[in-house]
Amino acid sequence: MACKGVFILHFFISCMMLKGKHIIVGVTGSIAAYKAASLIRLLVKEGAEVKVIMTPLAKAFITPLTLATLSKNPIMVDFYNPENGDWNSHVSLGLWADLFLIAPATANTIAKMAHGVADNLLLTTYLSAKCPVMIAPAMDLDMFCHPVTRRNMKELWECGNLIVEPGEGELASGLSGKGRMAEPETIVEAVCSFFMKRTEFQGKKVLITAGPTYEPIDPVRFIGNYSTGKMGFALAEVLADCGAEVMLVTGPVHLKTPRASIRRIDVESAGMMYEEVIRAARHSDVVIFCAAVADFTPKERSEVKLKRGDESLCIELEPTEDIAAEVGRRKKEGQLLVGFALETNDEMCNALLKLKKKNLDLIVLNSLQDEGAGFGGDTNKVTLIDRQERKEVFELKSKKEVACDIVNRIAEIMNQ
Repeated sequence: MACKGVFILHFFISCMMLKGKHIIVGVTGSIAAYKAASLIRLLVKEGAEVKVIMTPLAKAFITPLTLATLSKNPIMVDFYNPENGDWNSHVSLGLWADLFLIAPATANTIAKMAHGVADNLLLTTYLSAKCPVMIAPAMDLDMFCHPVTRRNMKELWECGNLIVEPGEGELASGLSGKGRMAEPETIVEAVCSFFMKRTEFQGKKVLITAGPTYEPIDPVRFIGNYSTGKMGFALAEVLADCGAEVMLVTGPVHLKTPRASIRRIDVESAGMMYEEVIRAARHSDVVIFCAAVADFTPKERSEVKLKRGDESLCIELEPTEDIAAEVGRRKKEGQLLVGFALETNDEMCNALLKLKKKNLDLIVLNSLQDEGAGFGGDTNKVTLIDRQERKEVFELKSKKEVACDIVNRIAEIMNQ
Protein backbone atom coordinates (compact mmCIF):
# COMPACT_ATOMS: atom_id res chain seq x y z
CA MET A 1 0.00 0.00 0.00
CA ALA A 2 1.60 3.28 -1.11
CA CYS A 3 1.78 6.32 1.12
CA LYS A 4 -0.24 9.26 -0.17
CA GLY A 5 1.61 12.39 -1.09
CA VAL A 6 5.03 11.70 0.38
CA PHE A 7 6.57 8.30 -0.07
CA ILE A 8 8.52 7.81 -3.28
CA LEU A 9 8.92 4.17 -4.23
CA HIS A 10 12.67 3.55 -4.11
CA PHE A 11 14.00 1.67 -7.11
CA PHE A 12 16.85 1.76 -9.59
CA ILE A 13 15.87 1.08 -13.19
CA SER A 14 17.66 2.41 -16.23
CA CYS A 15 15.08 4.82 -17.59
CA MET A 16 16.97 8.07 -18.30
CA MET A 17 16.14 9.41 -14.83
CA LEU A 18 18.94 11.99 -15.10
CA LYS A 19 18.16 13.22 -18.61
CA GLY A 20 19.24 16.84 -19.01
CA LYS A 21 21.10 16.96 -15.68
CA HIS A 22 24.61 18.44 -15.62
CA ILE A 23 26.90 16.51 -13.27
CA ILE A 24 30.53 17.15 -12.48
CA VAL A 25 32.35 14.04 -11.23
CA GLY A 26 35.44 14.77 -9.16
CA VAL A 27 37.96 11.93 -8.99
CA THR A 28 40.72 11.98 -6.36
CA GLY A 29 43.83 9.89 -5.78
CA SER A 30 42.38 6.70 -4.31
CA ILE A 31 42.66 3.06 -5.31
CA ALA A 32 38.85 3.29 -5.63
CA ALA A 33 39.31 5.61 -8.62
CA TYR A 34 38.85 2.60 -10.87
CA LYS A 35 35.18 2.59 -9.84
CA ALA A 36 34.81 6.04 -11.39
CA ALA A 37 34.71 4.42 -14.81
CA SER A 38 31.59 2.40 -13.99
CA LEU A 39 30.08 5.36 -12.15
CA ILE A 40 30.46 7.69 -15.12
CA ARG A 41 29.15 5.06 -17.52
CA LEU A 42 26.02 4.60 -15.40
CA LEU A 43 25.43 8.36 -15.07
CA VAL A 44 25.68 8.80 -18.84
CA LYS A 45 23.38 5.81 -19.34
CA GLU A 46 20.81 7.54 -17.12
CA GLY A 47 20.92 10.57 -19.43
CA ALA A 48 23.25 12.90 -17.53
CA GLU A 49 25.82 15.12 -19.19
CA VAL A 50 29.03 14.47 -17.30
CA LYS A 51 32.22 16.46 -17.00
CA VAL A 52 35.14 15.06 -15.05
CA ILE A 53 37.70 16.85 -12.90
CA MET A 54 40.65 14.77 -11.72
CA THR A 55 43.25 15.67 -9.15
CA PRO A 56 46.82 15.24 -10.41
CA LEU A 57 47.32 12.16 -8.22
CA ALA A 58 44.15 10.53 -9.55
CA LYS A 59 45.90 10.07 -12.91
CA ALA A 60 48.16 7.50 -11.24
CA PHE A 61 45.14 5.26 -10.57
CA ILE A 62 43.09 5.63 -13.78
CA THR A 63 43.89 7.27 -17.10
CA PRO A 64 42.20 10.48 -18.26
CA LEU A 65 41.66 8.82 -21.65
CA THR A 66 39.42 6.16 -20.06
CA LEU A 67 37.24 8.71 -18.29
CA ALA A 68 37.15 11.04 -21.28
CA THR A 69 35.92 8.20 -23.48
CA LEU A 70 33.16 7.25 -21.03
CA SER A 71 32.05 10.81 -20.22
CA LYS A 72 32.27 11.95 -23.86
CA ASN A 73 33.98 15.13 -22.65
CA PRO A 74 37.62 16.16 -22.21
CA ILE A 75 39.03 15.56 -18.73
CA MET A 76 40.08 18.56 -16.66
CA VAL A 77 43.06 18.34 -14.31
CA ASP A 78 44.88 21.66 -14.35
CA PHE A 79 43.71 25.26 -14.27
CA TYR A 80 44.81 25.75 -17.87
CA ASN A 81 46.28 23.84 -20.80
CA PRO A 82 49.99 24.79 -21.03
CA GLU A 83 50.04 23.92 -24.73
CA ASN A 84 47.38 26.37 -25.92
CA GLY A 85 46.51 28.44 -22.87
CA ASP A 86 42.89 27.24 -22.65
CA TRP A 87 41.54 28.06 -19.19
CA ASN A 88 39.38 25.68 -17.19
CA SER A 89 37.18 28.16 -15.34
CA HIS A 90 36.19 26.79 -11.95
CA VAL A 91 33.58 29.56 -11.70
CA SER A 92 31.93 28.56 -14.97
CA LEU A 93 32.02 24.89 -13.98
CA GLY A 94 30.37 25.68 -10.66
CA LEU A 95 27.56 27.52 -12.46
CA TRP A 96 27.11 24.82 -15.11
CA ALA A 97 26.57 21.88 -12.78
CA ASP A 98 23.32 20.68 -11.20
CA LEU A 99 25.35 18.42 -8.93
CA PHE A 100 29.04 18.10 -8.04
CA LEU A 101 29.76 14.45 -7.19
CA ILE A 102 33.18 13.70 -5.68
CA ALA A 103 33.79 9.96 -5.91
CA PRO A 104 36.11 8.74 -4.62
CA ALA A 105 36.81 11.40 -2.00
CA THR A 106 40.02 10.73 -0.07
CA ALA A 107 40.69 11.78 3.52
CA ASN A 108 43.10 14.37 2.13
CA THR A 109 40.51 15.96 -0.16
CA ILE A 110 37.83 15.84 2.55
CA ALA A 111 40.19 17.62 4.96
CA LYS A 112 40.99 20.31 2.38
CA MET A 113 37.30 20.83 1.59
CA ALA A 114 36.47 21.18 5.28
CA HIS A 115 39.15 23.84 5.74
CA GLY A 116 38.74 25.77 2.50
CA VAL A 117 42.03 24.78 0.88
CA ALA A 118 42.04 25.51 -2.86
CA ASP A 119 45.24 24.09 -4.31
CA ASN A 120 43.82 22.25 -7.33
CA LEU A 121 41.02 22.60 -9.87
CA LEU A 122 38.70 20.18 -8.06
CA LEU A 123 38.89 22.16 -4.82
CA THR A 124 38.50 25.60 -6.42
CA THR A 125 35.45 24.27 -8.27
CA TYR A 126 34.05 22.97 -4.98
CA LEU A 127 34.43 26.39 -3.36
CA SER A 128 32.79 28.04 -6.39
CA ALA A 129 29.94 25.59 -6.88
CA LYS A 130 26.41 26.96 -6.65
CA CYS A 131 24.95 23.46 -6.89
CA PRO A 132 24.60 20.74 -4.23
CA VAL A 133 27.70 18.65 -3.54
CA MET A 134 27.67 14.88 -2.94
CA ILE A 135 30.69 13.10 -1.47
CA ALA A 136 31.53 9.39 -1.59
CA PRO A 137 34.42 8.82 0.84
CA ALA A 138 37.02 6.12 0.18
CA MET A 139 39.88 5.35 2.53
CA ASP A 140 41.30 2.76 4.88
CA LEU A 141 39.49 1.78 8.07
CA ASP A 142 41.80 3.60 10.48
CA MET A 143 41.71 6.79 8.41
CA PHE A 144 37.92 6.68 8.17
CA CYS A 145 37.54 6.12 11.92
CA HIS A 146 40.10 8.75 12.92
CA PRO A 147 38.48 11.56 14.97
CA VAL A 148 39.92 14.21 12.64
CA THR A 149 38.35 12.60 9.57
CA ARG A 150 35.04 12.15 11.36
CA ARG A 151 35.12 15.81 12.39
CA ASN A 152 35.92 16.94 8.85
CA MET A 153 33.04 14.88 7.43
CA LYS A 154 30.70 16.27 10.06
CA GLU A 155 31.70 19.83 9.13
CA LEU A 156 31.03 19.13 5.46
CA TRP A 157 27.62 17.65 6.31
CA GLU A 158 26.75 20.68 8.43
CA CYS A 159 27.66 22.91 5.47
CA GLY A 160 24.98 21.14 3.44
CA ASN A 161 27.06 18.56 1.57
CA LEU A 162 25.49 15.15 0.97
CA ILE A 163 27.54 12.14 2.03
CA VAL A 164 27.16 8.67 0.53
CA GLU A 165 28.34 6.45 3.35
CA PRO A 166 31.12 4.00 2.46
CA GLY A 167 30.53 0.29 2.66
CA GLU A 168 32.23 -2.40 4.70
CA GLY A 169 34.50 -5.13 3.43
CA GLU A 170 38.06 -5.94 2.51
CA LEU A 171 40.22 -2.86 2.04
CA ALA A 172 43.36 -2.25 -0.01
CA SER A 173 45.48 -2.48 3.15
CA GLY A 174 44.29 -6.01 3.79
CA LEU A 175 42.14 -4.89 6.72
CA SER A 176 38.41 -5.45 6.72
CA GLY A 177 35.96 -2.79 7.83
CA LYS A 178 34.25 0.44 6.83
CA GLY A 179 35.90 2.68 4.27
CA ARG A 180 35.20 1.11 0.87
CA MET A 181 33.68 3.60 -1.52
CA ALA A 182 30.03 2.80 -2.11
CA GLU A 183 29.45 0.78 -5.25
CA PRO A 184 28.70 2.82 -8.41
CA GLU A 185 25.12 1.49 -8.54
CA THR A 186 24.55 2.69 -4.96
CA ILE A 187 25.95 6.14 -5.74
CA VAL A 188 23.84 6.53 -8.88
CA GLU A 189 20.83 5.41 -6.85
CA ALA A 190 21.58 8.23 -4.38
CA VAL A 191 21.96 10.72 -7.25
CA CYS A 192 18.65 9.65 -8.80
CA SER A 193 16.91 9.89 -5.43
CA PHE A 194 18.35 13.38 -4.93
CA PHE A 195 16.76 14.64 -8.15
CA MET A 196 13.39 13.08 -7.17
CA LYS A 197 13.07 14.94 -3.90
CA ARG A 198 9.95 16.75 -2.70
CA THR A 199 10.30 20.48 -2.18
CA GLU A 200 9.05 20.36 1.43
CA PHE A 201 12.18 18.57 2.58
CA GLN A 202 14.75 19.52 -0.03
CA GLY A 203 17.64 21.16 1.78
CA LYS A 204 16.10 20.44 5.19
CA LYS A 205 18.32 18.85 7.80
CA VAL A 206 16.51 16.18 9.82
CA LEU A 207 17.97 14.58 12.93
CA ILE A 208 16.46 11.26 14.02
CA THR A 209 17.23 9.13 17.06
CA ALA A 210 16.52 5.41 16.97
CA GLY A 211 17.00 2.16 18.84
CA PRO A 212 17.67 1.43 22.50
CA THR A 213 20.47 2.57 24.78
CA TYR A 214 22.63 0.24 26.85
CA GLU A 215 23.57 1.46 30.30
CA PRO A 216 26.64 -0.51 31.51
CA ILE A 217 26.67 -2.22 34.87
CA ASP A 218 30.05 -3.89 34.42
CA PRO A 219 32.17 -4.80 31.36
CA VAL A 220 29.72 -7.54 30.28
CA ARG A 221 26.28 -6.50 31.58
CA PHE A 222 23.97 -3.61 30.90
CA ILE A 223 20.47 -2.25 31.47
CA GLY A 224 18.58 -2.01 28.17
CA ASN A 225 15.19 -2.36 26.53
CA TYR A 226 13.52 -4.24 23.66
CA SER A 227 13.71 -1.51 21.01
CA THR A 228 14.94 -2.72 17.61
CA GLY A 229 15.19 0.70 15.95
CA LYS A 230 12.83 -0.28 13.10
CA MET A 231 10.52 2.72 13.51
CA GLY A 232 13.35 5.25 13.54
CA PHE A 233 15.05 3.61 10.56
CA ALA A 234 11.77 3.64 8.62
CA LEU A 235 11.44 7.37 9.28
CA ALA A 236 15.02 7.94 8.14
CA GLU A 237 14.36 6.02 4.92
CA VAL A 238 11.14 7.87 4.06
CA LEU A 239 12.60 11.30 4.81
CA ALA A 240 15.73 10.56 2.78
CA ASP A 241 13.52 9.54 -0.13
CA CYS A 242 11.60 12.81 0.27
CA GLY A 243 14.72 14.94 -0.03
CA ALA A 244 15.83 15.53 3.54
CA GLU A 245 19.45 15.50 4.60
CA VAL A 246 19.12 12.89 7.34
CA MET A 247 21.38 12.30 10.31
CA LEU A 248 20.48 9.11 12.17
CA VAL A 249 21.82 8.71 15.72
CA THR A 250 21.16 5.13 16.72
CA GLY A 251 21.72 2.95 19.72
CA PRO A 252 22.83 -0.69 19.35
CA VAL A 253 20.73 -2.29 16.59
CA HIS A 254 21.14 -4.97 13.92
CA LEU A 255 19.84 -2.87 11.02
CA LYS A 256 21.56 -1.68 7.87
CA THR A 257 21.47 2.00 6.99
CA PRO A 258 18.45 2.15 4.62
CA ARG A 259 19.81 4.77 2.22
CA ALA A 260 23.36 5.60 1.22
CA SER A 261 22.72 9.33 1.67
CA ILE A 262 21.82 8.94 5.37
CA ARG A 263 24.52 10.06 7.81
CA ARG A 264 24.60 7.44 10.57
CA ILE A 265 26.19 7.76 14.01
CA ASP A 266 26.22 4.71 16.31
CA VAL A 267 26.17 5.21 20.06
CA GLU A 268 25.65 2.94 23.02
CA SER A 269 24.56 4.79 26.14
CA ALA A 270 22.10 7.58 26.87
CA GLY A 271 25.02 9.85 27.69
CA MET A 272 26.63 9.22 24.29
CA MET A 273 23.33 9.84 22.51
CA TYR A 274 22.83 13.05 24.49
CA GLU A 275 26.19 14.44 23.37
CA GLU A 276 25.62 13.63 19.68
CA VAL A 277 22.05 14.95 19.61
CA ILE A 278 22.79 18.20 21.43
CA ARG A 279 25.67 18.83 19.03
CA ALA A 280 23.67 18.08 15.87
CA ALA A 281 20.33 19.62 16.93
CA ARG A 282 21.71 23.14 16.57
CA HIS A 283 21.99 22.62 12.82
CA SER A 284 18.74 20.68 12.30
CA ASP A 285 15.43 21.93 10.96
CA VAL A 286 13.52 18.91 12.27
CA VAL A 287 14.43 16.66 15.21
CA ILE A 288 12.57 13.37 15.73
CA PHE A 289 13.09 11.63 19.07
CA CYS A 290 12.27 8.02 18.20
CA ALA A 291 14.91 6.27 20.33
CA ALA A 292 13.97 4.37 23.48
CA VAL A 293 16.45 6.16 25.72
CA ALA A 294 16.99 4.81 29.22
CA ASP A 295 15.57 7.05 31.94
CA PHE A 296 18.06 5.72 34.48
CA THR A 297 21.67 4.56 34.43
CA PRO A 298 23.83 2.89 37.12
CA LYS A 299 25.40 5.51 39.36
CA GLU A 300 28.63 3.52 39.43
CA ARG A 301 29.98 1.04 36.89
CA SER A 302 32.13 -1.83 38.06
CA GLU A 303 35.42 -2.06 36.19
CA VAL A 304 35.42 -5.84 36.63
CA LYS A 305 32.71 -8.44 36.13
CA LEU A 306 30.44 -8.69 39.16
CA LYS A 307 30.43 -12.20 40.62
CA ARG A 308 27.46 -14.10 41.95
CA GLY A 309 27.22 -14.12 45.75
CA ASP A 310 24.85 -15.40 48.40
CA GLU A 311 23.51 -11.93 49.11
CA SER A 312 21.25 -9.74 47.00
CA LEU A 313 22.89 -7.23 44.71
CA CYS A 314 21.71 -3.65 44.89
CA ILE A 315 22.46 -1.28 42.00
CA GLU A 316 21.83 2.40 42.61
CA LEU A 317 20.41 4.20 39.59
CA GLU A 318 20.47 7.87 38.73
CA PRO A 319 18.47 9.76 36.09
CA THR A 320 19.95 10.16 32.63
CA GLU A 321 19.96 13.49 30.82
CA ASP A 322 16.55 14.15 29.24
CA ILE A 323 17.56 14.61 25.61
CA ALA A 324 14.17 15.77 24.27
CA ALA A 325 13.62 18.17 27.14
CA GLU A 326 17.04 19.77 26.69
CA VAL A 327 16.62 20.17 22.92
CA GLY A 328 13.15 21.59 23.61
CA ARG A 329 14.66 24.08 26.05
CA ARG A 330 17.21 25.17 23.43
CA LYS A 331 14.71 25.08 20.55
CA LYS A 332 15.50 27.65 17.89
CA GLU A 333 12.97 29.65 15.89
CA GLY A 334 11.41 27.64 13.08
CA GLN A 335 12.69 24.32 14.39
CA LEU A 336 10.19 21.46 14.54
CA LEU A 337 10.44 18.81 17.28
CA VAL A 338 8.67 15.44 17.18
CA GLY A 339 8.56 13.02 20.11
CA PHE A 340 7.34 9.49 20.73
CA ALA A 341 5.37 8.25 23.71
CA LEU A 342 5.16 4.50 24.25
CA GLU A 343 2.72 4.04 27.10
CA THR A 344 1.18 1.20 29.10
CA ASN A 345 -1.50 3.21 30.96
CA ASP A 346 -3.13 6.66 30.95
CA GLU A 347 -1.84 6.92 27.40
CA MET A 348 -3.42 10.17 26.24
CA CYS A 349 -2.75 12.02 29.48
CA ASN A 350 0.89 10.98 29.55
CA ALA A 351 1.40 11.85 25.88
CA LEU A 352 -0.06 15.34 26.27
CA LEU A 353 2.06 15.94 29.35
CA LYS A 354 5.19 14.96 27.45
CA LEU A 355 4.20 17.12 24.46
CA LYS A 356 3.95 20.26 26.58
CA LYS A 357 6.73 19.54 29.08
CA LYS A 358 9.33 18.97 26.36
CA ASN A 359 8.20 21.80 24.05
CA LEU A 360 7.36 19.45 21.17
CA ASP A 361 5.34 20.30 18.07
CA LEU A 362 4.03 16.79 17.51
CA ILE A 363 3.97 13.59 19.53
CA VAL A 364 3.46 10.06 18.29
CA LEU A 365 1.55 7.97 20.80
CA ASN A 366 1.48 4.21 20.75
CA SER A 367 0.35 1.82 23.42
CA LEU A 368 1.56 -1.59 24.46
CA GLN A 369 -2.10 -2.36 25.04
CA ASP A 370 -2.59 -2.45 21.25
CA GLU A 371 -1.72 -5.76 19.64
CA GLY A 372 0.95 -5.38 16.97
CA ALA A 373 2.27 -2.07 18.33
CA GLY A 374 5.44 -1.32 20.24
CA PHE A 375 8.88 -2.90 20.18
CA GLY A 376 10.21 -5.63 17.97
CA GLY A 377 7.53 -6.07 15.34
CA ASP A 378 7.14 -4.75 11.82
CA THR A 379 3.81 -3.01 12.50
CA ASN A 380 2.65 -0.13 14.65
CA LYS A 381 -0.56 1.64 15.61
CA VAL A 382 -0.23 5.31 16.44
CA THR A 383 -2.09 8.48 17.31
CA LEU A 384 -0.59 11.82 16.27
CA ILE A 385 -1.18 14.79 18.56
CA ASP A 386 -0.07 18.37 17.81
CA ARG A 387 0.36 21.44 20.00
CA GLN A 388 -3.31 22.37 19.58
CA GLU A 389 -4.14 18.87 20.92
CA ARG A 390 -5.62 17.84 17.58
CA LYS A 391 -5.59 14.07 17.36
CA GLU A 392 -5.33 11.82 14.32
CA VAL A 393 -5.78 8.10 14.97
CA PHE A 394 -4.43 5.53 12.53
CA GLU A 395 -5.13 1.83 12.14
CA LEU A 396 -2.49 -0.86 12.50
CA LYS A 397 0.00 -0.52 9.64
CA SER A 398 3.53 -1.47 8.67
CA LYS A 399 6.16 0.75 10.23
CA LYS A 400 7.07 2.04 6.77
CA GLU A 401 3.46 3.19 6.25
CA VAL A 402 3.40 4.68 9.75
CA ALA A 403 6.57 6.58 8.90
CA CYS A 404 4.82 7.97 5.81
CA ASP A 405 1.88 9.15 7.92
CA ILE A 406 4.22 10.88 10.35
CA VAL A 407 6.19 12.56 7.55
CA ASN A 408 2.94 13.73 5.93
CA ARG A 409 1.93 15.38 9.22
CA ILE A 410 5.35 16.99 9.63
CA ALA A 411 5.06 18.43 6.12
CA GLU A 412 1.62 19.85 6.95
CA ILE A 413 2.95 21.55 10.09
CA MET A 414 5.92 22.98 8.17
CA ASN A 415 3.58 24.50 5.59
CA GLN A 416 1.19 26.08 8.10
